[in-house]
Amino acid sequence: MSLKVPKANNIQLFKDGYKVSQGIEDAVLRNIQAVSELSDLVRTSFGPNGRNKLLINHLGRLFVTSDAATIIREIEVVHPAAKLLVMASQAQESEMGDSTNTVLIFAGELLKKAENLLIMGLHPSEIIKGYELACTKALAELENLSTSSLPSPFTHATLSTALKPAIASKQYGFEDTLSSLVAEAALAVMPKNPKNFNVDNVRVVKIMGGSLAGSRVVQGMVFGREPEGMIKKVTRAKVAVFTSALDIAQTETKGTVLIKNADEMLNFTRGEEQHLEKIFKEIADSGVKVIIAGSSVGDLALHYLNRFNIAVLKVLSKFDLRRVCRVANATPLARMGAPTPEEAGFVDVFETIEIGGDRVTVLRQLVEGEEGYDSQAEKTRTATIVLRGATSNHLDDLERAIDDGVNVIKSLLKDPRLVPGAGATELELGKRVEAYGSGLKGLSQHAVKRYATALEVVPRTLAENALGGAEGNEVLSRLWAKHEQKGGEAWGVDVENEQDGTLLATEYKILDSMGAKSWAIRLATEAAVSVLSVDSIIMSKPAGGPKVPQQAGNWDED
Repeated sequence: MSLKVPKANNIQLFKDGYKVSQGIEDAVLRNIQAVSELSDLVRTSFGPNGRNKLLINHLGRLFVTSDAATIIREIEVVHPAAKLLVMASQAQESEMGDSTNTVLIFAGELLKKAENLLIMGLHPSEIIKGYELACTKALAELENLSTSSLPSPFTHATLSTALKPAIASKQYGFEDTLSSLVAEAALAVMPKNPKNFNVDNVRVVKIMGGSLAGSRVVQGMVFGREPEGMIKKVTRAKVAVFTSALDIAQTETKGTVLIKNADEMLNFTRGEEQHLEKIFKEIADSGVKVIIAGSSVGDLALHYLNRFNIAVLKVLSKFDLRRVCRVANATPLARMGAPTPEEAGFVDVFETIEIGGDRVTVLRQLVEGEEGYDSQAEKTRTATIVLRGATSNHLDDLERAIDDGVNVIKSLLKDPRLVPGAGATELELGKRVEAYGSGLKGLSQHAVKRYATALEVVPRTLAENALGGAEGNEVLSRLWAKHEQKGGEAWGVDVENEQDGTLLATEYKILDSMGAKSWAIRLATEAAVSVLSVDSIIMSKPAGGPKVPQQAGNWDED
């Protein structure tokens, strides 16, 4: 006879307040549900016809945008599985600066497909194995789909053509203007070795009023404020950058001065004035015509600067101060005094101009056609795109589109190969992965086939956002028919629906960066696999200080 050991009912493993959920139903399927909700949220913002989201963050700031990276950054996702997806999209943002929405949508779709397989009884490890096989196959096939690459050296026309699809997905209708501006700015700061291109060298200054057509590129830096003194324009000037305050030095300790007669009284303030005058005279004698101050400028200092005809501009942001030093080739000084020849910088033109109703200060190089222009001179290290627009929200959104454009240039410099856009590449990969899955043995073939159908989500979403759900299905079936024909790899979704909702992406110059695509597929698969490999969630009680005692509502009524 076997011995029956009684089981204890209430073994407490964790402290009070811990939440534990485990098993397929409680952990895996719930995680998939949370991730699906997140990907459905950003799915409607995908592509040129994506809808905008109106977000108000915890500080009460308003955002109107269809940029997935901004939406994810401003909404605070707390679900642990959804956070894994957010991290994957942030990795894509920092690595490539584009295709963040693709990562979220594709990972969400992979998990939705995995849910059906789990309900049918497949083990998560089989699905993970299948997804990893399919990912490897998709990345290998992606290498063969490259139709062209960005020609080197870059020209304005080739760069703006490559940028248009990325910018059109954020600002549909303005892509021609914006891609032209970004290409012009990028070429202005392109170093001799393009691999050293720095994204930070393309700045954006937003000025309210006017329209986008009034935007332009300035080779140098633009600040949205006027100089402090009376001097508003200087050409071919030496520049000194000070991080300290331009003012009389205050002593740290308090002292008492006993003044016995009127002469001493007069000499007391005069001594300070003479000392300050001596410092500024030294600065003026060293040939400095422009001073950039990183802190406050005192009244007396301003008086002497005006007397010596030195222009002074206050730049309070330390990042901007760093950029000014890069533009003027100057060394920031922490003390008041004349800079040595090595520490002083140089700028061709320092001027105040009016853009719209705002007066701005520009530090720039001479451009072709101006007197004294030298084509052999060293190129500027910074270009600024001056954006004009009616509302601050629209300007913010234009800035995000430009930011994406500049990042696309960065990724094209790493890998200049281009693949057909408009969902053509994803559909073709889906077709090839499907064929690969049919030839596999074992249970993982189901997961490989589901991976292939998940790749359809990109053209499907493009078509649904542009033409509606019913028409979207029609377009997708037409695309499948065209991809089955020989040489049909480049057929994609036509969001303008001019003929039958399909177009040849290569003919319309809708091309995407191959580097961004391969990273998006890799990161989305990794995120989906991470979520699937979790089988229990253990959440501890959130840390928090003692609660503030609540007073009774009627404590002051006698």
